[in-house]
Amino acid sequence: MNKTSRQFNESADECKQVFINKMQDYGTAWRVLRPSSITDQIYIKAQRIRSIEEKGTQKINEGIKPEFIGIVNYSVMALVQLELGSSGENSSLNEAEVIQFYDKYIAEAHKLMDDKNHDYGEAWRNMRVSSLDDIILMKLLRIKQIEDNMGITKVSEGLDANYYDIINYAIFALIKINEEQ
Repeated sequence: MNKTSRQFNESADECKQVFINKMQDYGTAWRVLRPSSITDQIYIKAQRIRSIEEKGTQKINEGIKPEFIGIVNYSVMALVQLELGSSGENSSLNEAEVIQFYDKYIAEAHKLMDDKNHDYGEAWRNMRVSSLDDIILMKLLRIKQIEDNMGITKVSEGLDANYYDIINYAIFALIKINEEQ
């Protein structure tokens, strides 16, 4: 396993542990969210990262790393919702089912990362964390436009491809943050 795959797995495992811990606290209450609401939650996290970077300070004692973890986890939730649809109050998944979905989507994001790293030569390693966040914000604006167009695109990738890209950019940011620590 190469360095990037190992680092990807370490960051993804950290995200997964947070996801599982929150699921044990809250269950799968997120299943009631429509995909557009999840998009907005991810947007809030990415915008907070940008705000902290631009201001150089924060009032809430939680840095940008937990926000990138949240971006990964909400993106997985969005992929689940795209596949299953949002549910009513009484519809939930058990922990084993959720973990199976989580692992499936992270594995697909990892494969996409491997393929793109092959083609792009790991160009992301020369990017700033702030640029990775900007790209996530751009992807979110694209997603919002696709959602406003009722999911219809003429030549562009669909919602799922954008969420996979967001997962990868957020994990790249986590790798870079972990390397700096």
